[in-house]
Amino acid sequence: METTTATATQLTGEERRAHNRAVHREQRMAAFAARGPAGIASAWVDEARAVARQWQTARAGTDGADDAWNDLAATLSNFVQRYGR
Repeated sequence: METTTATATQLTGEERRAHNRAVHREQRMAAFAARGPAGIASAWVDEARAVARQWQTARAGTDGADDAWNDLAATLSNFVQRYGR
């Protein structure tokens, strides 16, 4: 995903930040994928943490603010119970 200078100057600040985040995410995902299955798993853990953080921030002060973190913790707990020591 590459933006020309002409296109970049037409973007609003938020659009430019969103574009830069998308480019950065693609680069990170490619680097993770190059590490094989462990890299891909690491990318998913990072993505899950980001989603949980966004969920919590968007719902700050509400009863469901911690739902995503609780679901992530339960998922990881199940994984560890299945494959752990």
